[in-house]
Amino acid sequence: MKPKAEKTPDALPADIAGAWLQPFLDHLRKERRYSVYTARNYGQAFVDFFHWLQRSQRGEGGFDVLTARDVRDFVIEAQRRYDRRTLHNHVSGLRAFYRYWMQRGRLERNPFAGAPLPKLQKNLPKFLTEAQAAALLDGPALLLKNKSLPAHDAWRDRLVLELLYGGGLRVSEVVALNYGAVDFGAGSARVLGKGRKERICPLGATAMKVLAKFRAEFAHGTGPADPVVVAAPGRRMTVRAVQLLVKKYLALADLPMDLSPHKLRHSFATHLLNSGADLRTVQELLGHANLTTTQIYTHTSVARLKEIYAKAHPRA
Repeated sequence: MKPKAEKTPDALPADIAGAWLQPFLDHLRKERRYSVYTARNYGQAFVDFFHWLQRSQRGEGGFDVLTARDVRDFVIEAQRRYDRRTLHNHVSGLRAFYRYWMQRGRLERNPFAGAPLPKLQKNLPKFLTEAQAAALLDGPALLLKNKSLPAHDAWRDRLVLELLYGGGLRVSEVVALNYGAVDFGAGSARVLGKGRKERICPLGATAMKVLAKFRAEFAHGTGPADPVVVAAPGRRMTVRAVQLLVKKYLALADLPMDLSPHKLRHSFATHLLNSGADLRTVQELLGHANLTTTQIYTHTSVARLKEIYAKAHPRA
C-alpha cells in the first residue's frame, strides 16, 4: 500500500484513490445524497488517515489489519492536530468508509466501530433575542426608505430574512426553494432538507405576505421550477450571497457579526420553545432526524423560564 512515487502531502496514490476512495465518495453523493461539504470532509478524513498509516508504517497489510489499539493510537495523535468536533467528524467518515466496504465484502471488520473519542463540549447555540431579530428584519425597509437600495433588492432581502427566521429554513433550503414548492393557500412550503428528506414548513403570515408581494411586483419568473430567491433575473441566489446579505444587515442593526444565517434558525427554534411550543413539533419544523439534536434548544428555554421564575415568584 506504499505509494510508488513521491506525492504532495494532500495527494493519494492513483490506485488508492480510484479503487478505494472514489467509489465511496460516489456512494455518498449519488446514493446517500450527502451534501458536497460532508462528502468533501469524509474524503479528507480518509486522506489524512491514509497518510497516518504511511507515516506509522501500519498499512503494509491493507486496511483490514488494523486493531483497536491502532485506532486508539490514531485518535491520540489526531487530537494534537484537530479540535474535538473535527476529530469526531473524521472518525464518523472513517467508520462510514469501513461500513461501505464491509457491505460490499471487501473488508471484514470495522475497527472504528466503538472507537474511544474525547467528549464533545456542549456549547449552547447562539441566537438573537426577539427584539434583535425584529431589528435585523427591519433592515431592508430602512435601506429602501433611505433610497439606499432598489425596491427589488430590498424586498428580496427581506424575503430571505423572513424565510430564515419565519420558516426556520437552512440557507441551502432557502436558495433551493422554487415557486412550485410553495402552497400560498396553506402558507407553507415543501422543503428538501438534509439527506434529501422532504418536510412541510409553515412559513408564517409575515413571510407569506412578503413573498406574495415580491412575486406580484418583482419576480421575473413564477413557474414551478423558477427560484423564489434570485440574485438577478432567472439566476438563483447562492449560499455565499445569502451569508453576505445577513452580514450586511447584522452590521446595519449593530448586532454581533459572528451571528451567521444559521443563527436565525437557532433563534426560530428558541423563540418557539420559549413561547411554549412542543419539542416534538419543533423537531419536525426543523427537520431534525433525532430529537436529541433539537433538545439543545431546551437549555436556552429553561434559562428563560428560570429568569421569569426569579422575577415573578415570591419564593424565588
